[in-house]
Amino acid sequence: MADRDPSGRRILGRSSNEEQEQRGPTAGIAARPIIGRSSRLLDERGNSELRAGPNGHPLSPPAAVSGRKFRRRLRTVIALCLALALLLPASAFMFGWWQFSRLPTVNVASVLSPRGSRHGTNYLIVGTDSRAGISSNDPNAGAFLSGEVSGARTDTIMVLHIDGGTTQLASVPRDLWVTDPVTGQKGRINATFANGPSNLIKAVEELGIPVDHYLEINFVSFGKLVDSVDGITIDIPFPAKDDHSGLSLPKAGRTHLNGVQALAYVRSRYYEELVDGKWRVDGTADIGRTERQRAFLTALMHKVAGERNPLHLMQLPGSLGSGMKRDTTFGYFDALRLGWTLKDESPEPVALPVTPRRTSGGADVLELQASSTAVIAALSS
Repeated sequence: MADRDPSGRRILGRSSNEEQEQRGPTAGIAARPIIGRSSRLLDERGNSELRAGPNGHPLSPPAAVSGRKFRRRLRTVIALCLALALLLPASAFMFGWWQFSRLPTVNVASVLSPRGSRHGTNYLIVGTDSRAGISSNDPNAGAFLSGEVSGARTDTIMVLHIDGGTTQLASVPRDLWVTDPVTGQKGRINATFANGPSNLIKAVEELGIPVDHYLEINFVSFGKLVDSVDGITIDIPFPAKDDHSGLSLPKAGRTHLNGVQALAYVRSRYYEELVDGKWRVDGTADIGRTERQRAFLTALMHKVAGERNPLHLMQLPGSLGSGMKRDTTFGYFDALRLGWTLKDESPEPVALPVTPRRTSGGADVLELQASSTAVIAALSS
C-alpha cells in the first residue's frame, strides 16, 4: 500500500524495495520520502498538484512557475526599454534631418565670406515682407494685407555672431544709407534685397561685416515659428498700439504674444504708448524698432533652442514650410551646433551706432557713426 501524508495524499515514486514492509523494530511504520529527492504527491483524485520538497513538505508548482515567468517577462521588458532608448533618439535624428532637408535653399555660396584667420561665425538672419499665405481671418492681419507691395524687401536684418563662448546679436537698421552693390546708387540697405539675397549679403559685407551663413524667413513662417513654441512673453512698460502694423496691446506688464501679434510687434514703425492717459508716438523710429526686434528675436531663439520636447523639435522644420530658406552650405549639423550654442545662453544685444539725417531728396535715413568701427571689428573676429 502507498504511503499517505498527514493530509491523506498518497506518496508515489517509491522504489519497490521502499514499498515493502520493513523488518525489525520499524516494521509496520510508513517510510518517509528520501531526503533530497523530490517525490510527486497526489490528492485523493490523483491530481499531481503538489510536490514533496527536500524536507518532505509539499511545494506549490504554480508559485515556482510564476516566479520563472516573472523573471522572463522582466528581462523582456528591460530589453524592450533598452531598444527603445536606442531607437527613439535615432528616429528623432533621422526625422529631423528629413524635415530639415526639405527647407528651400538659396545658392549664395559664391558671395559668402572666406574663413581666413577668423575664429567666429556670422549668420545673416533676414526677415522678408512677403504677404503670401496670410489669412484674412487672422487677428491683426488687416494691416499686413492692405495696400500693394512692389518687389521684395527685407523687414528685419540681423547678424548673429558666435565666437567660442561669445554670442552677440547685432541689428542692422533697414533705413541704413548704403551703396547698392549692383546699381552703384545710394539707397536704404533693405532695398538692396530687390536684386536678390546675394546683393544684400554684399551690402552687409561692404560695411565690414563678414557673412558665413544666410537664413531667411517670411511673415508666415515667422508667425508659425512663434506659435510652434507656444508664443513669447514680453514685458512692456505701457499699453501699446500701431494702427499701421495692426499691433494692439491694451495692458502694460507681461504680455504673451502669439504668432500674428508677434509679427505686428516686431514690424511696428509707428509704435505708440499710452502714458498718463494719452497716446504718445515713440520718437526713436527705426532705431527703437530694431531694438524691439533684437530683444524679441533673442527671446525667440533662446526658447526655440531650449525646447526639450522631442516631438516639437522634430516637427519644427516642417512647420516653417517654404517660407524658411537657408544657404546651400548650411547643413543639418550646422543647425544642431547652432541650437546647442543657443540652448543655455542668450545672445548679447549689439547696436550699430548710427546718426539720423535727411538726404537732399528729403528721405529720412540713418548713417553709421565713426564709433561703429569698434563694433564692426568685434563682429569680424
